[in-house]
Amino acid sequence: MKRREAIQRAALMMGGMLSAPTLAGALGRITNTGPSVAVTAEQETLLAEVADVIIPTTSTPGAKAAGAEKFIVRVMRDCYPKSDQDNFYAGLARLDTNSKSKFGKGFMDLDGAQKNEMVKQIMTDDKPFFLRMKELTTTGYFTSEIGATKALEYLPVPGQFNGCMPLKPGQKAWAL
Repeated sequence: MKRREAIQRAALMMGGMLSAPTLAGALGRITNTGPSVAVTAEQETLLAEVADVIIPTTSTPGAKAAGAEKFIVRVMRDCYPKSDQDNFYAGLARLDTNSKSKFGKGFMDLDGAQKNEMVKQIMTDDKPFFLRMKELTTTGYFTSEIGATKALEYLPVPGQFNGCMPLKPGQKAWAL
């Protein structure tokens, strides 16, 4: 079974926890052939910073190191209609504007505690943007090489399938 097939089947087993466009993006599909938002380098950098708050670097590399922002930009462009893209990037702009109102500087210039505070604020103030950002960040991270091999337990040649095998104490979840 190929990795993409495994991701698709796992997503179906999770009861559709991933939105259809995000799942299509994880599978490398292009479902939006219409117009797209032109993303600037500043927006991509801002996406990387927000993603790094959602999955920070700990004992394993974070979302920024995994390049989750590149996945987000690609999936938004290739799989979401332009109206959804407009709403998503408007939410990103609101986050930066709210950071300037609250702290007098943009999100990029905030320290770690202030960035965490702003992300916690958008969890309630702009929940649709936050949920999409979180979904794209986690999907992009765990389908990246870093996420699959460093954050998850990875065995390139798994051998025999054992459907009921207890994890050892401290063992990471298995990568697909």
